[in-house]
Amino acid sequence: MDRNRAKACIAIEDVSVGYGVRPVQAGISAHIERREIFAIVGDSGSGKSTLMKTMAGLLRPQSGQILFEGNSLEACMARGAPPFGILFQSGALWTSMTVLENVMLPMDLQGYLTPPARLELARFKLELVGLAGHEHRRPASLSGGMRKRAALARALALDPAILFLDEPSAGLDPLTSRRLDELVLALRDGLGITVVLVTHELESLYSIADRMIFLDGEEHRPTALGPPAELARSAGSRKVRDFLARRGATRVKSAEVTA
Repeated sequence: MDRNRAKACIAIEDVSVGYGVRPVQAGISAHIERREIFAIVGDSGSGKSTLMKTMAGLLRPQSGQILFEGNSLEACMARGAPPFGILFQSGALWTSMTVLENVMLPMDLQGYLTPPARLELARFKLELVGLAGHEHRRPASLSGGMRKRAALARALALDPAILFLDEPSAGLDPLTSRRLDELVLALRDGLGITVVLVTHELESLYSIADRMIFLDGEEHRPTALGPPAELARSAGSRKVRDFLARRGATRVKSAEVTA
């Protein structure tokens, strides 16, 4: 077995993703290490969320394979719960349930622990994301940032080794977005989890991502893989460098407006 595959938390090997016959993206290969924060970025409509859905088993790869600790997702599922939790872009909380009931739902469905232990663990997960005292509120009564944190607590419900985050900062103001970034870093450092996120937010990308893969929507293939700051300086693709340079351009424009 290849050494990179053997030590990888997630191995994406020559994967094509899409709907129907024609792939949205082809030739995707990356080995994601344990405790790494790995970002999927690219053009609008380039297949970022499609790749994440494929990694999570919601779509089948058109070709290639995705392995978790050297095993297929099917093999992982045969042994119990999936090795990951998912934070969907909208949060996807059940509005008829309290926050606590939302977090307990994956445990109930999987028969995870005993009912008293599930209650205690759900309260702990909410405390972990800063929502202690809000257990009995319903999603509609929460702010956007609180709903994202509640959804994050649910994603952590089954103690996964991997977190998939689909546009976690979407719809949040800059301060709330930064606090969510800080929470993701704290969870990675405190729990030792691996994080894979889809994002178009450059501040988040530079702040928390160890590496990124750029999916080119015109070429229908990845054109860059590496640390964001390094790719901003030396990526072979001009499009990648321009994409990553938007961060500096935004700051200059803001400074001009302030002046």
